[in-house]
Amino acid sequence: MSAANSSTPWCGQSVERVEDAALLTGRGRFIDDLGTKAGTLHAAILRSPHAHARVAAIRTDAARQLPGVAAVLTGADVTRLSASLVVGVKAPIECWPIAVDRVRYVGEPVAVVVATSRYVAEDAIDLIEVDYDPLPAIVDPVVALDPAQPVLHDGLKSNLASERTFRYGDPEQAFADAAHRTSVTIRYPRNSCTPMETYGLVAEYDPGEDAYDVLANFMGPFSLHAVMARALKVPGNRFRLRTPPDSGGSFGVKQGVFPYIVLMGVAARVTGRPVKWIEDRLEHLAASVSATNRVTTLEAAVDADGRVRALAWDQLEDVGAHIRAPEPATLYRMHGNLTGAYDIRHVSVRNRVALTNKAPTGLNRGFGGPQVYYALERLMQRIAVELKLDPAEVIRRNLIPSGAFPYRTATGALLDSGDYVKAFDIALQDGAFAALRERQQQARAEGRLYGIGLTAAVEPSVSNMGYITTVLTPEERRKAGPKNGAQATATIALDPLGGVTVHVSSVPQGQGHRTVLSQIVADALGLRPADIRVVTDFDSARDAWSIASGNYSSRFAAAVGGATKLAADRIKARLARMAAAQLNVAADEIDFAAGKVRARSNPDNAVPFARLAATSHWSPGLVPEENQALRETAFWSPPQLTPPTEADEINSSLCHGFIFDFCGVEIDRITGAVRIDKYVTMHDCGTILHPGMVAGQVTGGFAHAVGAALYEEYAYGDDGSFLTGTFADYLVPTAMEVPAPLILHYESPSPFTPLGAKGVGEGNCMSTPVCLANAVADALSLDAIDLPLTPAKLAAHIHGPESAPPKTQAVSPVTGKGRALHGSGDARVDVPPETVWRMLLDPATLAAIIPGAHGVEKISDTHFRAEVTLGVGPVTGRYKADIKLSDLDEPRAVTLAGVVNGALGDARGAGRITLTPVEGGTQVTYDYDAEIGGKVASIGGRLLDGAAKVVIRQFFTALVRHTGGTKPGFFARLFGRGA
Repeated sequence: MSAANSSTPWCGQSVERVEDAALLTGRGRFIDDLGTKAGTLHAAILRSPHAHARVAAIRTDAARQLPGVAAVLTGADVTRLSASLVVGVKAPIECWPIAVDRVRYVGEPVAVVVATSRYVAEDAIDLIEVDYDPLPAIVDPVVALDPAQPVLHDGLKSNLASERTFRYGDPEQAFADAAHRTSVTIRYPRNSCTPMETYGLVAEYDPGEDAYDVLANFMGPFSLHAVMARALKVPGNRFRLRTPPDSGGSFGVKQGVFPYIVLMGVAARVTGRPVKWIEDRLEHLAASVSATNRVTTLEAAVDADGRVRALAWDQLEDVGAHIRAPEPATLYRMHGNLTGAYDIRHVSVRNRVALTNKAPTGLNRGFGGPQVYYALERLMQRIAVELKLDPAEVIRRNLIPSGAFPYRTATGALLDSGDYVKAFDIALQDGAFAALRERQQQARAEGRLYGIGLTAAVEPSVSNMGYITTVLTPEERRKAGPKNGAQATATIALDPLGGVTVHVSSVPQGQGHRTVLSQIVADALGLRPADIRVVTDFDSARDAWSIASGNYSSRFAAAVGGATKLAADRIKARLARMAAAQLNVAADEIDFAAGKVRARSNPDNAVPFARLAATSHWSPGLVPEENQALRETAFWSPPQLTPPTEADEINSSLCHGFIFDFCGVEIDRITGAVRIDKYVTMHDCGTILHPGMVAGQVTGGFAHAVGAALYEEYAYGDDGSFLTGTFADYLVPTAMEVPAPLILHYESPSPFTPLGAKGVGEGNCMSTPVCLANAVADALSLDAIDLPLTPAKLAAHIHGPESAPPKTQAVSPVTGKGRALHGSGDARVDVPPETVWRMLLDPATLAAIIPGAHGVEKISDTHFRAEVTLGVGPVTGRYKADIKLSDLDEPRAVTLAGVVNGALGDARGAGRITLTPVEGGTQVTYDYDAEIGGKVASIGGRLLDGAAKVVIRQFFTALVRHTGGTKPGFFARLFGRGA
């Protein structure tokens, strides 16, 4: 029976998702699917191949002269027409969307080409010549704080952008009285959520209005609307921001498109035409945003029974090369929740923010939670191990007790509802924890490596805008004025035929906005969800919104759904008064059900909903002003989200779900591979509006967390080169690698939200990585383990580290900082060594046999220059090569050393070539060492190693061809053909 014909509400049912029909049949309307105006231009970005360098010169004449190019923009143009982006801390530094004088990370924009097509723009990018003066790069935040290191921003005296200390309770006395002290040090790596759809936007400038109109797959928070308007030097009402109806995922990272909105806004202003830019995957991996990497030392004061009395946090946050708003929000989002699910009353905190030569960070699913809970829950396991206690019992003894809610944490969070102990007990029973223990005992008896991990966590949702101001001192906050709260808006409109339309200021990215909001409104108005239309695109010039608007911080169900409920109830109250007048009953006697509005005591005394809803359109003169029902907008702001106190206490989020996870994993004794044998996750997310979508959110978060735990890491070379720029090296799990977790629920509705709902989409990103790590540590008896838990890392723990390969004498001027390549081989040619020797020193021959060479210029007998075009995997570029010959032993051996520079990267190295006479010809052998940096290094080791072999093969194949040689040698054996 449908809810429209019964008392069963639609909310709480897993109704069919409205969104799926279009998405599953390829009819979604994403940004690159939408049409553009005639004359729209397309942009491509030249990005830095260096992590740190001064930009000595940029030559753009050749690019500007290419037919179809409308403009080439550099830092000088952007700084002339815009202002610096707002920086998230009180620091005298500037943050531009393009490099100005210096590049500070691989992938930083250096120039923008705008042309009639993306193809022309990409071709023009190759014609831009940039002279870089490389500078030392810093990738480790601990090293960055060394006073001897170069300072990345001239406005600072060091690479420490912010430091604050906090004290709650009496942690010093608690540590002095402690029976035990336990500590962990964690290096949490960078990772990201890599949505299927990358950044995209279309920017337009109206010179008559001095106004910008931007369509972008931006997700919020809309506090960044003010940042963008300010950067473009226009009032907020002259910066119109629109979003497409559909988004190909975000998981937080689409927030990071905002600097490109400013950049392309300037491009549109310069060209006088709309400019479209779609980010490619290489750009997204290397230069969008990722989660912060963090170095944490956490110490606990512990009683003999495992009860934790105090925590001492020391957190060093690496935000990359720039502090882009809202950073350092990742560090402070969890400030009120630093005690997790535990009743701990004494806390000290030291927070530092460091700058390094890596891409700037931003929102990423879990947003600060994974970094906090990895340290806290590793600490809880270490307490159990060191005190020889059951880890489950240590968790139980420290949980916030039943009946304590709402509960104020030591650092200021107000935990709204829950019964953590009861949810914990249900999870152990319904998840068959005892049976898992028996399975572990059996596995270990058989000699297998089997571990069990447990984790408790609090999942915050609906962020308090004021939490980021905790980075300021109380005095600084008083000067800046209060910032706090959250706000959600929803508008419900009735049309002349009685149709109901809902607009919300939240951009969907998979949460099922259209389905869930139609359920909420249908319940309020006695309709079917199919009767409700939900509009999912956003327009800042049309829709009601505020700076807290957007789809982030797990705020959809609690905040957006709640605001929709309020708007529906308000328009319902107006309609009830209108119906009461028509049906001659009191307004409180009116029911909305089955598509009718009726008297409760006499259901036959009714009017169709559509007729009543249309009354204010057709007969406004018969409806008192206070009963007019055309449109209702609700602005919801919870009073619990107050500014930080003078004591730096902050309720950093409104709602707090509870998660308790446990798992069993087995580790292959030979390879070190981790197999998740069982995973149980208990959630208290308040009122469940759509069970199917909650299960989808939990499963999706779990999949992301499995990736973070076992596979994913943004890796950088010592020189700042990005080493994981394709999915060949940045490994993302598929459905084959992600088992189905057992999902359990305990519902404690939030008293602070209109529907009692809390967030649920991020929790497993916080709990699962450390739960799996605890299981691995249990299986291998490890004191410490950092993510990701790769087979190579675990195999080293099982078997001991592999012995280093024999160190060969380096023949090249390598620095040891880029991606290293080494190789050797041989080939047979049918001419004597003297002939080969002359060819190696002949510019014409070198031009013919160097792959991709456009010509070779002879500087001296042993010094040559060349321009070459090379492609490695998906990356192709033009390079300048400087080649020198040394250690000449004519005609037996020569060392060939070279340096290659181009827009996509740089390389240096050398090879020793030896010519040995054999019967009928010469045996040519080579041994080379090289390193590659910049963007080209990001394509991944697998592609680079293969590409290096291909390039060397091409060189020797051409050499053999020029000498007339045909006999197979090393390359014939390696590649299956004559070399």
